[in-house]
Amino acid sequence: MRRTDGWLLPLEVERWLADADPADRSVLARCRGAVLDIGCGPGRLVAALAEQGHRVLGVDVSPAAVTSTVRRGGTALCRSVFGPLPGEGRWHTALLIDGNIGIGGDPGALLDRVARLLGPGGRLIAEADGAEVDECHEVRLDDGRGAHGTPFPWARVGPAALRGHAARAGWRPVHTWTSTGRHFTELAPGC
Repeated sequence: MRRTDGWLLPLEVERWLADADPADRSVLARCRGAVLDIGCGPGRLVAALAEQGHRVLGVDVSPAAVTSTVRRGGTALCRSVFGPLPGEGRWHTALLIDGNIGIGGDPGALLDRVARLLGPGGRLIAEADGAEVDECHEVRLDDGRGAHGTPFPWARVGPAALRGHAARAGWRPVHTWTSTGRHFTELAPGC
Protein backbone atom coordinates (compact mmCIF):
# COMPACT_ATOMS: atom_id res chain seq x y z
CA MET A 1 0.00 0.00 0.00
CA ARG A 2 1.42 3.38 -0.93
CA ARG A 3 0.43 6.81 0.31
CA THR A 4 -0.27 9.32 -2.43
CA ASP A 5 2.83 11.23 -1.27
CA GLY A 6 4.88 8.15 -2.29
CA TRP A 7 5.53 6.70 1.19
CA LEU A 8 5.30 2.88 1.14
CA LEU A 9 3.26 1.16 3.86
CA PRO A 10 4.28 -2.52 3.68
CA LEU A 11 1.56 -5.15 3.90
CA GLU A 12 1.98 -8.58 5.51
CA VAL A 13 0.36 -10.52 2.68
CA GLU A 14 2.18 -13.79 3.43
CA ARG A 15 0.88 -13.77 7.01
CA TRP A 16 -2.64 -12.96 5.84
CA LEU A 17 -2.56 -15.91 3.39
CA ALA A 18 -1.28 -18.34 6.04
CA ASP A 19 -3.31 -20.05 8.75
CA ALA A 20 -3.96 -18.29 12.05
CA ASP A 21 -0.71 -17.68 13.94
CA PRO A 22 -0.21 -17.45 17.74
CA ALA A 23 -1.21 -13.76 17.85
CA ASP A 24 -4.34 -14.53 15.82
CA ARG A 25 -5.17 -17.39 18.19
CA SER A 26 -4.95 -14.98 21.13
CA VAL A 27 -7.71 -12.99 19.40
CA LEU A 28 -9.77 -16.08 18.55
CA ALA A 29 -9.71 -17.15 22.20
CA ARG A 30 -11.51 -13.92 23.18
CA CYS A 31 -14.27 -14.21 20.56
CA ARG A 32 -17.73 -14.96 21.93
CA GLY A 33 -20.91 -15.90 20.09
CA ALA A 34 -21.54 -14.71 16.54
CA VAL A 35 -18.48 -12.97 15.08
CA LEU A 36 -18.25 -10.33 12.35
CA ASP A 37 -14.76 -10.03 10.81
CA ILE A 38 -14.64 -6.56 9.22
CA GLY A 39 -12.09 -6.42 6.41
CA CYS A 40 -11.68 -10.20 6.54
CA GLY A 41 -9.10 -10.33 3.75
CA PRO A 42 -8.35 -13.87 2.54
CA GLY A 43 -10.27 -15.35 5.47
CA ARG A 44 -7.78 -16.94 7.85
CA LEU A 45 -9.71 -15.77 10.94
CA VAL A 46 -13.14 -16.53 9.47
CA ALA A 47 -12.02 -20.08 8.63
CA ALA A 48 -10.44 -20.64 12.05
CA LEU A 49 -13.54 -19.36 13.86
CA ALA A 50 -15.83 -21.52 11.71
CA GLU A 51 -13.68 -24.55 12.59
CA GLN A 52 -14.19 -23.69 16.27
CA GLY A 53 -17.96 -23.73 15.74
CA HIS A 54 -18.62 -19.98 15.78
CA ARG A 55 -21.26 -18.44 13.57
CA VAL A 56 -18.97 -16.07 11.67
CA LEU A 57 -19.28 -13.73 8.72
CA GLY A 58 -16.46 -11.95 6.93
CA VAL A 59 -17.01 -8.72 5.03
CA ASP A 60 -14.53 -7.19 2.61
CA VAL A 61 -14.73 -4.84 -0.37
CA SER A 62 -12.35 -7.05 -2.35
CA PRO A 63 -14.00 -9.76 -4.47
CA ALA A 64 -10.72 -11.74 -4.44
CA ALA A 65 -10.64 -11.66 -0.62
CA VAL A 66 -14.23 -12.88 -0.40
CA THR A 67 -13.51 -15.68 -2.89
CA SER A 68 -10.47 -16.74 -0.85
CA THR A 69 -12.50 -16.73 2.38
CA VAL A 70 -15.17 -18.94 0.82
CA ARG A 71 -12.51 -21.31 -0.59
CA ARG A 72 -11.19 -21.69 2.96
CA GLY A 73 -14.62 -22.80 4.12
CA GLY A 74 -15.80 -19.46 5.51
CA THR A 75 -18.80 -17.29 4.78
CA ALA A 76 -18.16 -13.79 3.46
CA LEU A 77 -19.90 -10.95 1.68
CA CYS A 78 -18.37 -8.43 -0.71
CA ARG A 79 -19.49 -5.12 0.74
CA SER A 80 -18.46 -2.16 2.80
CA VAL A 81 -18.89 -2.12 6.55
CA PHE A 82 -20.58 1.25 6.08
CA GLY A 83 -23.38 -0.30 3.99
CA PRO A 84 -26.20 -2.56 5.16
CA LEU A 85 -25.04 -5.83 6.76
CA PRO A 86 -26.92 -8.89 7.98
CA GLY A 87 -27.47 -9.15 11.73
CA GLU A 88 -27.06 -5.44 12.48
CA GLY A 89 -27.40 -4.88 16.20
CA ARG A 90 -27.00 -8.59 16.99
CA TRP A 91 -23.30 -9.48 16.64
CA HIS A 92 -21.52 -10.61 19.81
CA THR A 93 -17.96 -9.93 18.64
CA ALA A 94 -16.61 -7.69 15.89
CA LEU A 95 -13.02 -7.85 14.67
CA LEU A 96 -10.85 -5.08 13.19
CA ILE A 97 -7.57 -6.97 12.78
CA ASP A 98 -4.50 -6.32 10.59
CA GLY A 99 -4.82 -2.55 10.82
CA ASN A 100 -8.47 -2.51 9.77
CA ILE A 101 -9.22 0.22 12.32
CA GLY A 102 -7.97 2.29 9.37
CA ILE A 103 -10.92 1.39 7.11
CA GLY A 104 -12.48 4.56 5.73
CA GLY A 105 -9.74 6.82 7.10
CA ASP A 106 -11.84 7.92 10.10
CA PRO A 107 -11.49 5.65 13.17
CA GLY A 108 -14.24 7.54 15.03
CA ALA A 109 -16.78 6.98 12.25
CA LEU A 110 -15.78 3.32 12.02
CA LEU A 111 -16.13 2.85 15.78
CA ASP A 112 -19.58 4.48 15.65
CA ARG A 113 -20.58 2.06 12.89
CA VAL A 114 -19.29 -0.98 14.77
CA ALA A 115 -21.26 0.06 17.87
CA ARG A 116 -24.45 -0.14 15.78
CA LEU A 117 -23.51 -3.62 14.54
CA LEU A 118 -23.02 -5.13 18.01
CA GLY A 119 -25.78 -6.48 20.18
CA PRO A 120 -26.12 -5.89 23.94
CA GLY A 121 -22.93 -6.93 25.70
CA GLY A 122 -21.05 -7.09 22.40
CA ARG A 123 -17.32 -6.53 22.13
CA LEU A 124 -14.90 -5.21 19.52
CA ILE A 125 -11.37 -6.56 19.25
CA ALA A 126 -9.13 -4.13 17.35
CA GLU A 127 -5.49 -4.38 16.39
CA ALA A 128 -3.43 -1.20 16.56
CA ASP A 129 -0.31 -0.35 14.60
CA GLY A 130 2.90 -1.15 16.46
CA ALA A 131 4.10 2.45 16.19
CA GLU A 132 2.58 5.29 18.19
CA VAL A 133 0.93 6.91 15.21
CA ASP A 134 -2.39 8.63 14.50
CA GLU A 135 -2.68 9.66 10.87
CA CYS A 136 -4.99 9.54 7.88
CA HIS A 137 -3.80 9.51 4.30
CA GLU A 138 -5.02 8.76 0.84
CA VAL A 139 -3.44 5.43 -0.12
CA ARG A 140 -3.59 3.05 -3.05
CA LEU A 141 -2.67 -0.56 -3.52
CA ASP A 142 0.58 -0.91 -5.43
CA ASP A 143 1.64 -4.28 -6.88
CA GLY A 144 5.35 -3.39 -6.88
CA ARG A 145 5.53 -3.62 -10.68
CA GLY A 146 4.06 -0.21 -11.44
CA ALA A 147 0.35 -1.04 -11.38
CA HIS A 148 -1.72 0.65 -8.70
CA GLY A 149 -5.34 1.03 -7.69
CA THR A 150 -7.62 3.96 -7.05
CA PRO A 151 -6.73 6.09 -3.99
CA PHE A 152 -8.84 5.61 -0.87
CA PRO A 153 -8.71 7.02 2.68
CA TRP A 154 -6.85 4.94 5.28
CA ALA A 155 -5.86 5.61 8.89
CA ARG A 156 -2.92 4.27 10.86
CA VAL A 157 -3.59 4.17 14.58
CA GLY A 158 -1.20 3.12 17.34
CA PRO A 159 -2.25 1.77 20.75
CA ALA A 160 -2.57 5.15 22.53
CA ALA A 161 -4.40 6.71 19.58
CA LEU A 162 -6.78 3.74 19.45
CA ARG A 163 -7.66 4.25 23.12
CA GLY A 164 -8.20 7.98 22.46
CA HIS A 165 -10.45 7.42 19.44
CA ALA A 166 -12.35 4.76 21.38
CA ALA A 167 -12.95 7.03 24.39
CA ARG A 168 -14.19 9.87 22.17
CA ALA A 169 -16.56 7.44 20.42
CA GLY A 170 -17.95 6.18 23.74
CA TRP A 171 -16.05 2.88 24.04
CA ARG A 172 -14.20 1.60 27.09
CA PRO A 173 -11.21 -0.76 27.10
CA VAL A 174 -11.88 -4.18 28.58
CA HIS A 175 -8.50 -5.79 27.97
CA THR A 176 -5.27 -4.96 26.14
CA TRP A 177 -2.47 -7.33 25.22
CA THR A 178 0.52 -7.82 22.96
CA SER A 179 1.32 -11.08 21.19
CA THR A 180 4.34 -11.64 18.95
CA GLY A 181 4.78 -7.89 18.60
CA ARG A 182 1.16 -7.21 17.63
CA HIS A 183 -1.06 -4.92 19.78
CA PHE A 184 -4.71 -5.68 20.56
CA THR A 185 -7.47 -3.99 22.54
CA GLU A 186 -10.85 -5.44 23.44
CA LEU A 187 -13.45 -2.67 23.68
CA ALA A 188 -17.02 -2.45 24.95
CA PRO A 189 -19.52 0.24 23.94
CA GLY A 190 -20.41 2.72 26.68
CA CYS A 191 -18.04 4.56 29.02
